[in-house]
Formats: sequence, C-alpha cells, structure tokens
Amino acid sequence: MHLPINLPINLPILLFDGVKFSTTFNKKAACYVTFIFLRIILVLIGINKLTLLVEGLEKEYAMKRVFYSVFTVVLATAFSTASAFKLAGTVTDESGGPVSGALVKLLAKGDSTQTDKDGKFTLHEKEEVSLPYEKKEVSLPSGSFKPGHISVNDGVLHYAQSSNTPVQVSIFDMTGNLVLRQDLFGSGQVDLRQGVSSQGTFFAKVRVGSAVETVRFTANGSQFSSVVRQDNSPKALLKSGDGDTLSVSASGFETLKTALGNLDTTVTLKLKKASSVTPGEQTYAFGYAMGNAPTPSKGCGKDNMLKDNFKFTGGGIEHEIYLTMPENYDKNKPYRLVFGMHYMGGSAKNVATREAYYGLRNQSGAKENTIFVAPHGYTTETDRSGKETENPWRCGDDKDHIFFDEFLTYLNENLCVDTSRVFSVGFSFGAMFSNSLAQDFQHRLRGVVVFATMDQVIYLPKNKGLPIAWMGTVGMGDELCTPKLGRSARDRILKNNGKPDADGNFTDARGEEAEEYSGGKHVCYDYKTVDPRFPVKWCTFDGKHAYNASDDGKVWTTPTAWEFITQF
Repeated sequence: MHLPINLPINLPILLFDGVKFSTTFNKKAACYVTFIFLRIILVLIGINKLTLLVEGLEKEYAMKRVFYSVFTVVLATAFSTASAFKLAGTVTDESGGPVSGALVKLLAKGDSTQTDKDGKFTLHEKEEVSLPYEKKEVSLPSGSFKPGHISVNDGVLHYAQSSNTPVQVSIFDMTGNLVLRQDLFGSGQVDLRQGVSSQGTFFAKVRVGSAVETVRFTANGSQFSSVVRQDNSPKALLKSGDGDTLSVSASGFETLKTALGNLDTTVTLKLKKASSVTPGEQTYAFGYAMGNAPTPSKGCGKDNMLKDNFKFTGGGIEHEIYLTMPENYDKNKPYRLVFGMHYMGGSAKNVATREAYYGLRNQSGAKENTIFVAPHGYTTETDRSGKETENPWRCGDDKDHIFFDEFLTYLNENLCVDTSRVFSVGFSFGAMFSNSLAQDFQHRLRGVVVFATMDQVIYLPKNKGLPIAWMGTVGMGDELCTPKLGRSARDRILKNNGKPDADGNFTDARGEEAEEYSGGKHVCYDYKTVDPRFPVKWCTFDGKHAYNASDDGKVWTTPTAWEFITQF
C-alpha cells in the first residue's frame, strides 16, 4: 500500500492535540524525530513486532522511504473510512416514467435518500474506523440503553440488551475493510472470530444506541462454527451478509417494501398509484392535489390499543406521549393527524390538556375528525462548560428527527391516519422544532404552523429542496423570536415553494415582498408566487411573544391556523 510521496524534510511535525513542534531541522534530526513519532503510532495501535528496515540514522534516504511507506499504512489503518456497501437504483411509475422526490430508506439501518429528477438514487454506508485500542470489558452509559452492558474476553462478546435497540457489531481488518456486520438482539454471547476466515488482528466496533466502543481481537485463520447464543434466537449464526428491507414511498403512490439480501447492488423499482386516488384526481411527481382523497395508513382496520398517555423510545431517547383521539373513533376512517410541540418551560401534558393543542382541538370539527398528539421533548445535551442545557428540543444533533420519523411510523401502523394530512404545530421552541422538521420531512408532513418562530439555536438539517405548506406568526414587538429571525425562518420555506418552471422544478419565491403590520389590526399575507398546493401565510401583529394574539379581545391566531390546516 506504498504511496510514493516526495515531501520536504522540513515539514512541521504535528503531535498530539494539534501542538506544533519545530520549523526547520537538519536531515538527521528530522529523521530522528520521524523515527520516534512512527514508533509511538505503531505502539498505540499494537503493532509491536514490525521489523524496521533501518537501524541507524546514517541511512537517511532509506529511512525516509520506510517512513512514508509505513506511515501511509498506519494512517490508512487508524483513520480510514471503509465503504460498506453501495446501493443504486431507479424508481419509476407503472408506465416507466421516473418518480422524483421519492423517499428511499433502508428500514433496519435507517439510511435514507431521495430520488432525483430522473428517479435515480444512491445509498452508501461509510464506517469510520477510529484509532483502535484494547478494551477487555466495557460498561456503556445507562442513558443510551437499558440494560447497557457489553464485555469482550478473548474475542468473545457478551451482551445484554432488552429494549428494541440492537447491538450492532461491525468487524474490520487491519486495512479498514469491513469484513462483517450483524445486528444482535436480546442478550447472549458470540465468538467474534467465527465471522473471520483469515489469520491476523481484527477490530470490532460495537454500537448500542449512541454509545460506541472499539475492541481488538486475533483470529488464527480457522473458520469458527460457534453459534450466537441469544435468549430470543438460540440457534442464530453470526455470518457474513448485510441484507435489509428497502422502503420506497412517494406522494400519490403505494409504499413499496422489498427485501434485499445484498446491498451492494443496483435495482429498478416500480411504484403503483395509491388505491385511494379517486378517478380523475390529478397526481403529481411530488405532493398531493388540493382536496385529495385520504391516503389510509397501515393502522386502518386495527382496533386502537394505544393509551392516552404512554412512553415511546425513538432516536435512543424515551419520550412521554399524550394522545387525544377523536370522539367516536372509527378504525376504518383515515383521520387528520396534528402534532403539538411544546415550548421551553412547557410540557406535552400542558399542550394536550390545559392548552388544548394551542386551542386547535376546540375548533369546529376538530374533536370529530382529527387525532392530536403531543410528545415531550427531552435533551441530554451539554454546553461547552459541561452543564446540561435546558432546551426542550435538541440543538446539536438529529436525534429528535429520528424520533419523529420512528414515532410517526409507529402511529401510522397502529392508528387509522390519513398520511397525506399530517401537520406539526408549535410555539416558540416548539415552533423552532416544527420549522426544523419542515426542512427534511416534506415527504411526511403536509404542512406546519409556527407561532413565534426563528431559525436559530435549534438543529437545522440541510433542506431537501422540496416545498411544504407553511404558516407563521410573529409579534412586531417580540424581543425573543424577533421579526427579523421569523422572516429568516419563513424565507427558508419560500426558497422551495415557488411555482414550478417549465421543467417542473419548484422555484424561489423569496423575491415577493409581504405586507406586514403597520397599525390597526393584525395582517396575514398569502404569498402569490408560490405553488397553490404549498401555500405560505405570514401573519404579523402588534404584540410580543405569544401564540394566542388577539384583536379587540378576540383571539385570531388559532382559528386562522385551523383554517390553514383544514384547507387541504
């Protein structure tokens, strides 16, 4: 794996935490420092029997060649990234036309992407191999999973995990190539060497939830036949193979799921039009027609077994859930679904009870035709000083997005939901979270309503470049979520909601200037240059930080939001 590199001998040498040593050395001194640095790296990764071709500093040129050659191997081993698989494909409709904007997801691994304008997609997994180290026994943080214990002794992994989060085992050889990946459930033990057929040193990355540990083991070249002794699968074998179930979903089409035994492949997938589409109803590459027929979820036809208060673990975090079902719930009727996201200092319980989902459940028809749900946000994040933050929704990672994705799927599988009419509503921090979801859940959310929002502090993923219906309100005297910050959040949506061009691509509508409050009563402005299927409403008023603004003593925000939600 030698890469001929012609580097000047007076390069700065960087050691440990970015500390910078030396500027210019004579050749012998540089070779001496180089030798020491190389030996430190080799000892750290456990290569103690490497025979160096150079015994003395007098063989400078040979020393340089050995250093560059071996150091390249060391860095490749310690910091390389191995591509575990590459799955490519094309998604078409029944006539062979491309389906753009379809969500393509591997259900077990959670990797996902969207098809481009030609219906093509690529999914690839990259495993980062960090500097390995010896570790005989590991107790992982209890906050990541329950119970949370793994240990490795002489190449045998012992694990205990009773939740629905698997113990993920990935084995790499010394050059960083992925040899095997396997998900284990329950508790038991497995000889890591049984998945390795060659002799040498290997590294196993063991992941449970967000906790990751790396252990080293040695195989003697024999194919082991030990079984994975799991409580829930006593005869399961640890073997090569990296299959998964591929799910493809798109607006106006039935969700397709197909089992793949090999992920390093190319596939062609054909979607069928959703059976709920009424004859003559116009369909689109992305999104639904206004007034479209309901699209029933998998939970339709099932009796409701969910309680009005329960807990759900998603994204590795347990959330308390408050669920409010429609009066006289019909298991065969698809219902609108509205999420109520609480603000800082609030709670899911308050949103669901005292605040009646920001007043929306008290609107006409809401109690009969809408499922309301309020999840409670938890965060275990810390600031730079190590102090735990008080933010109700996560700001530094995508765990809340993973939770939302998993929880929405759970609701769809257990309740009769109209999957084309799912909305997220929030105030302040809850509005920020809803606005964050609007960046990458356009395929699952019809729209969001945000009272006093901004696009700061909260985790913001890269926008997928797709439109979504959006309504926002801001008080012109709000000193927390200021009008300027609210406009910034709004403009993120306008960038993708403009009327389609000749090629069907959504355009940028940020050039349209909205009318805002300048005196008198509140002003709500409906943008004219957006696609009518993805409306944008911007409401401003004389007031501060509130979701229940009023004119002449009458609250106008709630009925305006309900009218926005029910127009679809």
